[in-house]
Amino acid sequence: MELILVVVGAIVVTAVAHRRGLEPALIIVVVGIAVSFLPGFRAPELDSHILLSVVLPPLLYSAALDFSFPTFLRNIKPILGLGVGLVVVTAFTVALVSSWLVVVPLTFGTALVLGAVVAPPDAVTAVAVGRKLGLPKRVMSILTGESLINDAAALALFSVAVAQVAGSHTFIENPVLLFGYSAVLGPLVGAALGYITLWIRRRLANPALETVQGLMVPFAAFIVAEELHASGVLAVVVAGFVVGSGTVDAGYQTRLQERYVWNSVDVLLEAFVFAYIGLHLRFVLEDLRQAHESLIEVAVASAIVLLIVLVIRPLSVFAMFSRGVLSRQVEKRLSVPVPEQGGRGALGTRRRAAVPPRWRSRIDNRALSWQENVVVSWTGMRGVVTLAAAAAIPLTTAAGEPFPERATIQAIAFVVSVGTLLLQGATLPLLIRRLELSADADQAYTAAETEKAEQVVHAAAASVLGEFRANPPAGLDPRMLAEIRGVVARHAQDADEMPDPDAHTPRAEVFAQLYRDVLSAQRHALIAERDEGRIDDEAVRAMLERLDLQEAGVSARLESRF
Repeated sequence: MELILVVVGAIVVTAVAHRRGLEPALIIVVVGIAVSFLPGFRAPELDSHILLSVVLPPLLYSAALDFSFPTFLRNIKPILGLGVGLVVVTAFTVALVSSWLVVVPLTFGTALVLGAVVAPPDAVTAVAVGRKLGLPKRVMSILTGESLINDAAALALFSVAVAQVAGSHTFIENPVLLFGYSAVLGPLVGAALGYITLWIRRRLANPALETVQGLMVPFAAFIVAEELHASGVLAVVVAGFVVGSGTVDAGYQTRLQERYVWNSVDVLLEAFVFAYIGLHLRFVLEDLRQAHESLIEVAVASAIVLLIVLVIRPLSVFAMFSRGVLSRQVEKRLSVPVPEQGGRGALGTRRRAAVPPRWRSRIDNRALSWQENVVVSWTGMRGVVTLAAAAAIPLTTAAGEPFPERATIQAIAFVVSVGTLLLQGATLPLLIRRLELSADADQAYTAAETEKAEQVVHAAAASVLGEFRANPPAGLDPRMLAEIRGVVARHAQDADEMPDPDAHTPRAEVFAQLYRDVLSAQRHALIAERDEGRIDDEAVRAMLERLDLQEAGVSARLESRF
């Protein structure tokens, strides 16, 4: 009952925040904190494994469905840098500073557990703000891609650190081999389940059943991978990539239905997570008192860790993304032109005529502008993974002793989550506006890519109609065949001219088959052009949605007539 009330309250606050133009996550956290101090209030308790296996997988899967692998590959360098490199740097920096300052008695092992807990940012708020304010597409792609893999890196490091402190045995004792095993097998599990899902869907041919099956995929991928001691997060992400890229073979009803279902699931889970964070502040403080910890010392340690988290990301972002800009400036100033026949310039570099591999040519090596660097560096809000990992710290070690400083680690993690949400989340919209960073510069590019998509769609339709004209079905006179071609060619303009595709007449059957052939050719042509890297994925997805809506509109008008 308590969970239902939390969900209902979070949805109400979300609706009010949307009407007021405020960021729902921040308002939900603030309201939750205020409610937690009401007399007699008791916060709902969930096992940490439920948070990780019920809340996290659908959020990751939904993001992966809308984030294609070509876009992921195009931005692989910054995504890996932020999603893996920055997570490791943050965790070890927090561990080193926390154990060195001795504000609270943390050994390096327990401090590393804390570092792994607070290392992964949650991009939910950042992506929502960026979408609302119109951040450039590349920045949005980097932030979304980072959120898909940073959880896997942080949870793998967390498992190793907890095992070392608790004295428990892991599946593979060597932490490097364990991480490699998890990082390799997790995606394989996700890919296998993704292709199995597509195979089943082709045989269901029922939008309702396909949608229900899709809702089970993230949980199945996560649980199976975790049972095999692999990364459940990476399994969910890869399954989302596979199913998202293969939905072109599904019916338009399934695609439209899933799009709105997953949007609803995202809103529901995100609202619940932020409410859950806010509602537990008072109880975190009570746990510290019961553990006889000094609230002042814990508050000082929390402030230090929060400061580290806030500072380490900007430093790392500018170190990673500004290095290329600096090296190009140095080369530009110090190098001399290289002769066409070869030779060496002032920096000792030789011109190479080697053609890079095909996959490398798809990677976007453009540097981010300084405004984009600033925005990316300020999107480090913590959320569900930090909360769930802190709750997943075991109560006792393998020897039966209480896990050292468990309440302290949980309190610091909670302060970091709430602090980043309130500080960075509240100031991010203002920062974006002050930097005048928007997607306006992408408009010309988007228009060009949209035009390419339209050309592909028209060419595919023309090809199918040309084949129909060259090889007409038997049994219909030429005038009726010409009429069918004309109706299909202008089907988006006047559905009243169309026959009922389900009517068993020769004209209706020929029309229905030709109509489906045109749509299928258009969709597959778009996917082929995207996979070859000739059209931007965003433009392809927008065009595919237009085709789905067009088919849905035509079908609805036909059904209303018969």
